[in-house]
Amino acid sequence: MTISREILRTKLEESLSAIPRHLTRRDVRLPGIAGKAFAIIGVRRSGKTSFLAQCRSARLHRGAPPESQLFLLLEDERLAGLTVADLGWLIEEHARRFPGLHTGDGITLYLDEVQYVPGWEGLVRRLMDTGGVEVFVTGSSARLLSREVATSLRGRAMEVLVHPFSFREALRHTGDEPPGRAEEDTAPAALDQRLRRYLVEGGFPEAQGADARDRAALLAGYVDVVVLRDVIDRHGVTNPLALRWLQRQLLANPGGGFSVKKQYDTLRSQGVRIGKDTLHAYLGYLEDAFLVRTVSLHTASERRRMVNPRKAYPVDPGLIPLFASGGRSTRGHALETAVLLELERRGWEVSYLRTPEGWEVDFCARRPGEAPLLVQVCLETSDDRTWEREVRALLSAGESHDDARLFLVTLDSSPPRQPLPVGVTWAPAARWLLGDRPHSHTTPSPSRM
Repeated sequence: MTISREILRTKLEESLSAIPRHLTRRDVRLPGIAGKAFAIIGVRRSGKTSFLAQCRSARLHRGAPPESQLFLLLEDERLAGLTVADLGWLIEEHARRFPGLHTGDGITLYLDEVQYVPGWEGLVRRLMDTGGVEVFVTGSSARLLSREVATSLRGRAMEVLVHPFSFREALRHTGDEPPGRAEEDTAPAALDQRLRRYLVEGGFPEAQGADARDRAALLAGYVDVVVLRDVIDRHGVTNPLALRWLQRQLLANPGGGFSVKKQYDTLRSQGVRIGKDTLHAYLGYLEDAFLVRTVSLHTASERRRMVNPRKAYPVDPGLIPLFASGGRSTRGHALETAVLLELERRGWEVSYLRTPEGWEVDFCARRPGEAPLLVQVCLETSDDRTWEREVRALLSAGESHDDARLFLVTLDSSPPRQPLPVGVTWAPAARWLLGDRPHSHTTPSPSRM
């Protein structure tokens, strides 16, 4: 079925006349490689569409004419049955109205929920080959996961990961972002209180400030949609009972090692028949849907990396209380999750590290051109045994990674009672999470500038 030209013209008019909305600015970096489309990826409801709107607003603010910013939300009941030919006609209609844009400075095309148009990949590749078009695409459904958007463009797109709000973004959302450098803030107690709230509330935009009961229902609904549409429907899962059990285990135990054999034995003892390869596949599905993030052992041996358990974390600390056992404190797990996600936002490739003595360092983070970070996360260090355990692991790891920077991050903002060993830097979590200023990530800017 072909969409009527009148509906397509109406859609074009709506796009051209849309008034920029006031949205919380996201600290998301766009790659500066010319000639690439941007594939905006991330878990459902993390704010991908709002980020596209932010990119459009940023370009308008820099003086781009409104008619050069073509924003098409394709999840529209009026566009049911939209074909790639229809979409091509709409873009050609825009070119007929504004021929100078398509041959001069160019346009920016935003295609949100692009999976609703079968064959869109060929159209986008043709537009990019023609030149004069900057392209943003997003997509998520049982038919097309967001990471597959980038794959569909065969090397012509770069992924831009959008997580739920960071701690800084959550503060900005409520007007509480510190105006200066985090370490110069004069109210550390207020920051600590807000961080504790963030570790419970999480960063999903719609969950901010919600009543605890409403927030739990909202986030549980998010998880259900991801599991049903992006995993069960998408991959034709034949054992949803085992998948749901695995999902609950992973989200309830952040930082826990994923051992296929252990999960396999537990399920079999409960009468659930499942293969080990299937469990591996289910973990991959949950990660592809961005519900779970995994961290592998840092080692030069691929075999050791494969045989050692991966540590799994939820994509947002707000998901942890939904699945944690009643009465058990989740604050430590939530803090470790927040630190991992912040490292990912800052562009670090993250693994965990085990010393020759068998001690673990939570995160070994690497970024091109910089010394690696070894990060140990804990709630507090007032207990001598906790202090000894955390510091000795860092020092031992530092001996075999002499170029690394050693960080101890604690939720407690009080300095450690004991002197820091040489080479170890301590930071309270609230300030560490705020330490990388937004301009070092970048406010969205065109790749062709």
